[in-house]
Amino acid sequence: MFDLSQQSKIPAQQRGAAESVAVPHKLPSHTPYLLIGGGTASFAAARSIRARDPGARVLIVTDEPDLPYMRPPLSKELWFSDDPSVTETLRFKQWNGKERSIYFQPASFYISAEELDSAENGGVAVLTGKKVVHMDVRGNKVKLDDDTEISYDKCLIATGGVPRNLQVIDRAAEDVKSRTTLFRKIEDFKSLDKVSRNIESITIIGGGFLGSELACALGRRCKSCSTSGLEVVQMYPEKGNMGKVLPEYLSNWTTEKVKREGVKVITEALVKSVTFKDDKLEVQLKDGRKVRTDHIVAAVGLEPNIDLAKSAGLEVDPDFGGYRVNAELQARSNIWVAGDAACFYDIRLGRRRVEHHDHAVVSGRLAGENMTGANKPYWHQSMFWSDLGPDVGYEAIGIVDSSLPTVGVFAKATEKDTPKAATEKSGTGIRSESETEETAASTEPSSSPAPAPTPEKQKDDYGKGVIFYLRDKVVVGIILWNVFNRMPIARKIIKDGEEHADLNEVAKLFNIHED
Repeated sequence: MFDLSQQSKIPAQQRGAAESVAVPHKLPSHTPYLLIGGGTASFAAARSIRARDPGARVLIVTDEPDLPYMRPPLSKELWFSDDPSVTETLRFKQWNGKERSIYFQPASFYISAEELDSAENGGVAVLTGKKVVHMDVRGNKVKLDDDTEISYDKCLIATGGVPRNLQVIDRAAEDVKSRTTLFRKIEDFKSLDKVSRNIESITIIGGGFLGSELACALGRRCKSCSTSGLEVVQMYPEKGNMGKVLPEYLSNWTTEKVKREGVKVITEALVKSVTFKDDKLEVQLKDGRKVRTDHIVAAVGLEPNIDLAKSAGLEVDPDFGGYRVNAELQARSNIWVAGDAACFYDIRLGRRRVEHHDHAVVSGRLAGENMTGANKPYWHQSMFWSDLGPDVGYEAIGIVDSSLPTVGVFAKATEKDTPKAATEKSGTGIRSESETEETAASTEPSSSPAPAPTPEKQKDDYGKGVIFYLRDKVVVGIILWNVFNRMPIARKIIKDGEEHADLNEVAKLFNIHED
């Protein structure tokens, strides 16, 4: 694994150079490994390819102006920075106080595209600001938006996704669209940061991971700044925050937590129309309620970017979206797909499509291995996590869907049971077990006290705990609520796929009752 700490050692002027790489005059006409997309999955694949084939020549083509970077801090840690120049440095303090950049590697790590053919030891080149618009699968070549053609031996499609918008905003006038942010990229973070400092009210539509994280971040920022008069509103159709993921009692608790962060929460909100009147956006709900605001953030999900499907003749999954691939992430004999855009066959949980950072790491790494001949199936369950500030966070794995039956076991939290404390132990800013390569702790039950009562009797005492999601009496998903560094245990439970007579006993594996 490459040293991700290098970024913090380079001078400020060089860090600035990491934001873009000049397009060379002469591009290679051929590359052994072509990676389409410049996100986490592509970087993980490049790292994996080079690890197995040290002399490999890898070309990443991205339509963004930036080198590969991690997206989670854009809605998490960057908002909690006390550095006034954070939008320029894109450096953030982890919950444990250590600092790092959102870029995986500095500009000096990469070679220029024009050097790729001649580099003695190969390398990774990134072609920024260029989009692949056509794939000729039979000819093993692609065409860029400037009509440049590049042939390849093996190709990875890691084009990610495009933020969804509300149809009522899509159909609205330009003065509504211009006051709406679809949050995904570095530029969106910079823009929203600037907007939020110069308006009176902002409304976040969406009660999922992104919407909740941004609501908490903006709410806490406003609470901590006595001069800020910004009103933060979050609205969504569900009855509670994260209503599609968390069981109802925990969704209700989370909703109250978001309110405590200074956010005005409007539940069961179905947007009927958005108009611009008297210098304000007016959000009309279907039940007659109205909200007047200065700016909207639409955080209503992601559409996989499948622009290349037609020209490449690749299959798109009708149920989950994304490019349909096998368990080895192959779409064709020399084409792989990873990250948000891949609809893959999970040998444990069936066909799936996953939109999380850790999945991008896992699938990108696997695709890179398979591009160099590993022929390995997708079996390593990726995890995902969400933090509602530095004090409350959860990690999840498998299928977590609030429509499934759940069993929750909770205990009283201590000061160690926070995202901040978790990063102090792991030393990483991105709480990704796949990146830190932690090994499983003992899976023998501890001699802990009897589990706490069931959630319904506990009222709102959800300091820390484990929530099991069941399908046909088998655990298919697990959420670790303020329980950290236990993901290998959760992964093993799902991999085993066994029925459990008493999930209270299974919960003992996570040692949640230890102080």
